[in-house]
Amino acid sequence: MASRWRDGPREDSSGLKAHHQEEPCRKPGDAAESLGELPRWMRLYFYGMHGVTLDVLLSSLQGVLNYRDPKLVGFSSPYLCVMHSLAHFALEKMYSQKSCFRGRPVVFHLVFYPSIYIGLQILIGNINTLTEQVRVVSGTQLAVHYILALYFSQVFHRGLARLQYQRDIRQEDSFNGQRPPHGLPGFARFLFFGMHGFLDEVLFTSIFNLVEKSDRTLSGHTSLWSFLMYGSCSFVVERLYIHLHFSRGWGTWRRLPLYICFVYTWEFSWGLVLRQFDACSWDYSHYPHNFMGLITLLYLPGWVCLSLYQDVLSNVLLRIKCTKDGNEWGGEEAKKKLL
Repeated sequence: MASRWRDGPREDSSGLKAHHQEEPCRKPGDAAESLGELPRWMRLYFYGMHGVTLDVLLSSLQGVLNYRDPKLVGFSSPYLCVMHSLAHFALEKMYSQKSCFRGRPVVFHLVFYPSIYIGLQILIGNINTLTEQVRVVSGTQLAVHYILALYFSQVFHRGLARLQYQRDIRQEDSFNGQRPPHGLPGFARFLFFGMHGFLDEVLFTSIFNLVEKSDRTLSGHTSLWSFLMYGSCSFVVERLYIHLHFSRGWGTWRRLPLYICFVYTWEFSWGLVLRQFDACSWDYSHYPHNFMGLITLLYLPGWVCLSLYQDVLSNVLLRIKCTKDGNEWGGEEAKKKLL
């Protein structure tokens, strides 16, 4: 991901030099006032995507342990995506109560928060089964949930609280022809795009199963290899977007053929390599207009839609800035924001 940032003063022909000369005239706090916490809709979107990623990761690892399958296939569903989104939001509210445990951080991090997290995960598991019988959670599952609870309280919430969102930028004059600076490191953007690839594949395969197999559970699947494939592909497409749009002024329909050519080349290359190790999770041999069973023109409309959405997503992600010391949820200011 990258950060979208517009400094107040306008630039003249001297470019950045003029910008640095005018910057001290800005009122103190102007930049800080234009930044705020991530909007609620964005957090819910990210929470659902993150929950799907955990589903795929855990189920694929379980498959590896049981079947030694190099395809590393994992499962989730749109239902689980929605439930994870709501559960993460509830955990955010629970984490904001950390200030009530001042002087007793061990109680909060090792007892209170993990208990809430494990309870929510058990609830999600039972809702997802849609059966009258309550699922029994094994000791191994409890241990995994507890470790994930520690990850949430020690890493996830703290990291997310550092992200700030630039709200008052207009697309037409965002950077005055200049390439936007990056507020997030490339690795963080790669992780986001990889998780979004999981979400895309789970949604696509669940809809496919509903239409072709009448599977109303909307169960979808993807592969851990897809994380690397989608993460790297979207990262490069984002770089193309930034260069072609902001530096060269290319319009959407001029950029789109390059996106499509790159996507097909990327999918074919990854599939060719994975097939050598029997790790390729897709085979289009039974589809018309396929090449070696690794790519097919039947999916062209889908790739076009995803490519167009990539630009929309990039415009939103470019507004995100990572601060060194964010207002960690649980402080007084954070509590006021969350109310």
